[in-house]
Amino acid sequence: MQFDGEELTFRRVFNYVFGLYLITLGVAFSIKSGLGSAPVSSIPYAIDLIWLINIGVATFIFHAILVFIEWILLRDDFKRKHFLQVFVGVLFGVFTSFSVSLMNFIPPADSFLLALLMSFFSVLIIALGLFFYVPTNLIPLSVEGVTQAIAIVTDRPFSKIKVYLDISIVSIALALSYGFLGQLGSVGIGTIIGALLIGTTVKYIHKLNLHITGNNVDLKKM
Repeated sequence: MQFDGEELTFRRVFNYVFGLYLITLGVAFSIKSGLGSAPVSSIPYAIDLIWLINIGVATFIFHAILVFIEWILLRDDFKRKHFLQVFVGVLFGVFTSFSVSLMNFIPPADSFLLALLMSFFSVLIIALGLFFYVPTNLIPLSVEGVTQAIAIVTDRPFSKIKVYLDISIVSIALALSYGFLGQLGSVGIGTIIGALLIGTTVKYIHKLNLHITGNNVDLKKM
């Protein structure tokens, strides 16, 4: 079976689904740390806190908006399959709700050091998830779709654009939280750590993979 000119193998589909789930697991760990949500979920989590909308539903709304932005950026290069990112947002929302519910079985961090370790672990899991699913070139999550679109339009590395975009998303989440709640809300030191380190961690995972396997993974392929 072919998808977008490439063979749709079991490994390709597995890496895609597994990578997406790893990202939501990282998101859940970031929320559980109590130091703020991961950048990818900071705006949906802020929406959840402000308007009491389920984080899964808020995630879907957020990703639908990002798909529209991606369409504006790519124009004629925007492929029809990219509209499916809206539905991938539904899957991501379901995964997120499930992963967050799993965290109920884990006791909350009883020290700042443990919370900080959970935040760094979240960064590692999310970066690993990105490395698994983005190169499959199936249907990117809209956050990565926008990252790829900006990287293509500006001819900059995916990992660098990822850092810039995460910082922008966190800034918007901070503005929403402070404007409506009068507090940091979904943003904390863990969110900032994620915004600064996830893209960089992806870069080093890519370098490590290249050193071990000799395979140069294309993170900008759409």
